[in-house]
Amino acid sequence: MKCYNGLNDRTDKRFGGNRHERKATWSERKPDGRWRAYAYDDLIARDKASLDIFWLKDESLEASDNLPNPDVIAQEIVDDLESALEQFRLITNDLGNDSVKG
Repeated sequence: MKCYNGLNDRTDKRFGGNRHERKATWSERKPDGRWRAYAYDDLIARDKASLDIFWLKDESLEASDNLPNPDVIAQEIVDDLESALEQFRLITNDLGNDSVKG
């Protein structure tokens, strides 16, 4: 994947490549570097450090027994989209483009 970074295109290694080949660009001699490497032990030694990701849990998935029928959900989506489309039509008309179909 290519990303734009300043004036240079570069291969974005966040989306592939060998992560072990990545180099830190920050150092005490180069404090403007964008990327800094941290040792695991240094991170864990910090106050309030935790690798527990329990907070990422999606509680809505637990309540799937209480969901409405799929046809009700689909109709709500259609209603929301139609309402949004009508609002965009009004905005377009306010901007002076009366040729928008309604």
